[in-house]
Amino acid sequence: MARVDLNGQVAIVTGAAHRVGRAIAIELAREGVNIVVHYHSTPEAQVKDTLREIKSFGVDAFPVQADLSVAEGVDVLFDAAREHFDQLDILVNSASNFQRRDLLEVTLDDWNATLAINLTAPFLCTQHAVAWMRASTPPLGVIINIGDKGSENAWADYPHHGVSKAGLRALTQVTAVACAPDIRANMVIPGLVLRAEKTDEATWTQMAQATPIQRGGAAEDVARAVVYLAREDFLTGAILHVDGGERLV
Repeated sequence: MARVDLNGQVAIVTGAAHRVGRAIAIELAREGVNIVVHYHSTPEAQVKDTLREIKSFGVDAFPVQADLSVAEGVDVLFDAAREHFDQLDILVNSASNFQRRDLLEVTLDDWNATLAINLTAPFLCTQHAVAWMRASTPPLGVIINIGDKGSENAWADYPHHGVSKAGLRALTQVTAVACAPDIRANMVIPGLVLRAEKTDEATWTQMAQATPIQRGGAAEDVARAVVYLAREDFLTGAILHVDGGERLV
């Protein structure tokens, strides 16, 4: 079949006002996709800047502030999206937290807070999105989850984070099977594309040079992978690594 024409489609991108989520929203807009820009605590000036860049491609975009750690926040996001758009074609679950803890120091509150954002929110968003997509004519859509290496490697310093992302990987593949053939679901696992605030430049450079490509990537690399997975209608349940081969060494 021909590749999916994204022009005129509508996407909800969670965590869309900064970092990787922002790059994804902008890249989808470049392809003619209208964007629901979800954010929670990102400063308003940064949200406005993201909206300005998205709209520069001639698409519609509007912001929705919502706390996805609670079910009510997911309802707020989708209720607002339905009021603004009459269709949904793409859901990108990008919002995430990244808490460092020793395994024996992880409290129940830590555990619940991490899983709420990284796993429960994507699950609830998926339920909302699939119901909406299936109500369309024809019933079509794609869900793309943003994971990380924590879903595949045992990160001792981020135990609850790794568990949440492993669950998100499983959710991706379960969704692909349960919602086929109408709805597709895929995952992107980024590697070294954005330096964490607590990682100094020298350490970042050393980590990047240790990959087969011997350099770091950029958030835009992840964004282009999302567009690819949205376009290719024979891909579902796919796990796409955007890591310069980092997983191989």
